[in-house]
Amino acid sequence: MDPEPGGADLKSVVVIPTYSEADNIGRIVPAVLERDPDLSVLVVDDSSPDGTADIVKALPEFGKRVNLLERPVKEGLGAAYIAGFQWVLENTEAEAIFEMDADFSHDPVALDEFLEEIKTHDVVLGSRYLYGVTVVNWPLRRVILSVGANIYARLVTGMPIKDSTGGFKCFRREVLEALPLPGIKSGGYSFQIEMNYHCWKRNYRIKEIPIMFVDRQVGVSKMSKRIIWEAMWMVWALRFRRIP
Repeated sequence: MDPEPGGADLKSVVVIPTYSEADNIGRIVPAVLERDPDLSVLVVDDSSPDGTADIVKALPEFGKRVNLLERPVKEGLGAAYIAGFQWVLENTEAEAIFEMDADFSHDPVALDEFLEEIKTHDVVLGSRYLYGVTVVNWPLRRVILSVGANIYARLVTGMPIKDSTGGFKCFRREVLEALPLPGIKSGGYSFQIEMNYHCWKRNYRIKEIPIMFVDRQVGVSKMSKRIIWEAMWMVWALRFRRIP
């Protein structure tokens, strides 16, 4: 059934994966919750050594609009999101499910536009490259790498998506219920590309909206050469994979 435009607000869960985000998590969660009373948050923490999980448990809304999924080991971004999606599908009636970073790279104010667009689309992607480059505090080499990676992904896979490596996005519940989540094993940039590819091949209605991406001010980036190389070969694997 197609979503009705302008209907009642959707019950939504924002999934935030964390590893050593003690400096950010206590601020980002309240900033998300204040955007809409129908929003809740699931923090997926990979046994952060800095007490991130303890900060989440101390939040006033913990156990109400804030939940915590603690995982025993660090297994990467993709595995954290898959675990989070499965938890939301099994434990809530959320109609819309978000991906969002913990470090304020993604502005919580943008959630308002996502919530509006997801009423008439199946997947909403926050794009840094929809109208030029809307990235703050990245060195030029990082911008070139990211822009180049997205051009590369478009050329290899054929996906008409300007920013397929971004991690600020929203899915309708039925999309995640239909995707083969246990079979998605990639992490980092390649996880984002793979999720988008599955949605595109299934002809879901995908909407890109412009966002301003501001590089983290506190904490350490999780980017690595392994993540970059994984993304480079993953797009070729997707191109020749049969998507049911």
